[in-house]
Amino acid sequence: MVEIELDGKKVDIVEGSMIMHAADKAGTYIPHFCYHKKLSIAANCRMCLVDVEKAPKPMPACATPVTQGMIVRTKSDKAIKAQQSVMEFLLINHPLDCPICDQGGECQLQDLAVGYGGSSSRYEEEKRVVFHKDVGPLISMEEMSRCIHCTRCVRFGQEVAGVMELGMTQRGEHSEIETFLGDSVDSELSGNMIDICPVGALTSKPFRYSARTWELSRRKSVSPHDSTGANLIVQVKNNRVMRVVPLENEDVNECWIADRDRFSYEALNGPERLTQPMLKQGGQWQQVDWQTALEYVANGLKQIKADHGAQSIGTLVSPHSTLEELQLAKLLTHGLGSDNIDYRLRHAEFGAAEGVRWLGTSIASLSQLQRVLVIGSNLRKDHPLFAQRIRQSVRKGGALSVITAPELLTDADAWAIPIANASRVAADQWLDTLAELASAIAESTGAAAPVARNGAPGDAAKTLAASLLGGERKAILLGNAAAHHAQAGSLLALANWIGAQTGASVGYLTEAANTVGAQLVGAVPRNGGLDAGRMLAGGLKGALLLNCEPVFDSAAGAAAIEGLTHAQMVVTLSPFKANLEFSDVLLPIAPFTETPGSFVNAEGRVQGFHAVVKPQGEARPAWKVLRVLANLLGLPGFAFESTADVLADLDTPAQVAADRLSNATGARIDAAAPGAAAPVVASIYQLDSIVRRAPSLQLTADARRAAALSEGQEVLA
Repeated sequence: MVEIELDGKKVDIVEGSMIMHAADKAGTYIPHFCYHKKLSIAANCRMCLVDVEKAPKPMPACATPVTQGMIVRTKSDKAIKAQQSVMEFLLINHPLDCPICDQGGECQLQDLAVGYGGSSSRYEEEKRVVFHKDVGPLISMEEMSRCIHCTRCVRFGQEVAGVMELGMTQRGEHSEIETFLGDSVDSELSGNMIDICPVGALTSKPFRYSARTWELSRRKSVSPHDSTGANLIVQVKNNRVMRVVPLENEDVNECWIADRDRFSYEALNGPERLTQPMLKQGGQWQQVDWQTALEYVANGLKQIKADHGAQSIGTLVSPHSTLEELQLAKLLTHGLGSDNIDYRLRHAEFGAAEGVRWLGTSIASLSQLQRVLVIGSNLRKDHPLFAQRIRQSVRKGGALSVITAPELLTDADAWAIPIANASRVAADQWLDTLAELASAIAESTGAAAPVARNGAPGDAAKTLAASLLGGERKAILLGNAAAHHAQAGSLLALANWIGAQTGASVGYLTEAANTVGAQLVGAVPRNGGLDAGRMLAGGLKGALLLNCEPVFDSAAGAAAIEGLTHAQMVVTLSPFKANLEFSDVLLPIAPFTETPGSFVNAEGRVQGFHAVVKPQGEARPAWKVLRVLANLLGLPGFAFESTADVLADLDTPAQVAADRLSNATGARIDAAAPGAAAPVVASIYQLDSIVRRAPSLQLTADARRAAALSEGQEVLA
């Protein structure tokens, strides 16, 4: 530790730290633009100049290392005059368009100009003009004349997103931030550049000119998409979601969110919202009131139960639904006498539930791993914020190894992370590849291999084994494709053996916002009930679909239409006009912004949230719809007055008990089993019903590439 004097106060700080770090620790604010706590030091804005005793001139606080006994003054005349001079230079070419700038009211330059800028300018020359640039559907670069060349956006792309999509060309007053060769900005984390831009050069294209920041109410929420459980601030005007930005939580999402967390809100105000209950009569959809719709459903379910038995009724639930919704869906299904409920829509193997599958470690620890093996995932697109953390661990010297399909890792740069060992093999070879790795580890440790194989392990397996046996902090992570695999149980069993031999934690990245929660609730068939695969194959006479669209959300795909057409009644509970081909009833439920609830993320963290706006039209929170439907069916035990009552009934503590989370398995490693078909994995902007309906996200390069692949078109790199 080093002791310095900062504005008359003694501050102890780690040797090698900068003056800016010491100021942060002491609670002293030093004005700055280019410095950001999550990015490397550039020292190119010079706004943080401070007075260091015995230094001949003011020094940049962000790039001046502390030394024992250093005396720093941040508010002396020398420091203030230096900062005012820098501000004068920054404002020479900055346009006077604050009244129409989207950054107005939350602009760092605007704020600091009040304290350090002059009341008039000494410069009379014309301001420079920078030509606008089109970099895609998410980020607006229409006013690049505002740019002060702090290079935060450049460093973010290079260091956090892993792709240097922006760079600074030219020199001096001719400097410009632009893409290479006029390309678009396609990173799945690109929206964070908007947040870290200290001026109005980079703004949100979907939000552009739609509201002023001081008109917006700010309310906390949680992302309903992937299993990170990113914390959000949802900004609202006139009962309408206008913008979504990150809420900093160092243990979960740091200060970043993925683009689908940020821009998916567009779907909530879109034309496909279902705002009135609807019945299909004579092949035509008719709007009805809630009483009519719910009585129709209740009477239909009673009739189907009387004619075909309770086991002919089943419920398919989305793992993007809240804990409370899943709990009531389970209670309703069981109350009818049926054991048919399942959240595992994209799975190909439906073994008995053994434990609550989870990440196997904390999310924060991903940034500190020294060895990582990822199996069956397109990590960067499936879990952008997890990929960002693992990218940081590799930047610190960690080694990432991969076993996945060629289409999930098209080349060494596809994940924007340096990969030490990559096995790009078809899904039906993953088990054999893992078995070969286990043999190589057994050779090194002297343990008995868990699977007998013909032949010795190859060089690639030995290299990967040596990597996993090195280092201290290690993790084996099974991705979405491994969870959906037809040999998922064997893959987990082999991963557990490898983890035990190498000292690595073993866990699932988990697909959706509430995959862990769906397991905690027990939204899986019991007593021999039908799993999702059999239900979608035509095993039901009455089907309840909670927040899911089987054509897009299940392994059955388009075949689900035929399977569900055989049912006498299909009831869809959705915020959108979905499943029109085979549904008989559409019940409008509230999306995550219009209902309270809870999600459990990959590490088992329970995160509750409140509604930030009122439900649109006649939409109602799904937990209320299920409660009323159960009452109409005459089922006992549904006297819930709030989501808190449902959560209490669930018997799930505020933080999930450790003994409920387990990746242990009794599955037998069956290396002789026939090869499995490629597992179904949703692309980044097809994961759930909200992102599928977000116009700006569907215009991105990722969405267009996925659409072209689904239509069998050739995709140019």
